[in-house]
Amino acid sequence: MRKYNRTNISLARTLRKNMTRQEKKLWYEFLRTYAIRFQRQKAIGEYIADFYCAKARLVIELDGSGHFEPRQIQKDSVRTQYLEQQGLTVLRIGNSDIDRNFPGVCEWIDHSVKIALNQHGIKID
Repeated sequence: MRKYNRTNISLARTLRKNMTRQEKKLWYEFLRTYAIRFQRQKAIGEYIADFYCAKARLVIELDGSGHFEPRQIQKDSVRTQYLEQQGLTVLRIGNSDIDRNFPGVCEWIDHSVKIALNQHGIKID
């Protein structure tokens, strides 16, 4: 089990109840019924990951337009570095990719999960 800041638990619950349109689409149309379990708004350390797959050690972060501002790019870089130091792989996906190429995003996630599971010696059908 990953360590987390307990104060983030109530914030994670709030974020699950108030997902963005792109988070809802990815969750309800793909990740919720994916063969390997994903969690929404998972507290990991001082952060809350948008989506987390423990078995594949994979984090998915959806980035809106604010994530392309210089200050936010730096914060996201620090966040990604922390998560990677925890042995996790981080996929950053722009909201515009969800809107414009949802099938491609789903294929990329599926491929990334399979690669991660294979690297960790876990077989899936």
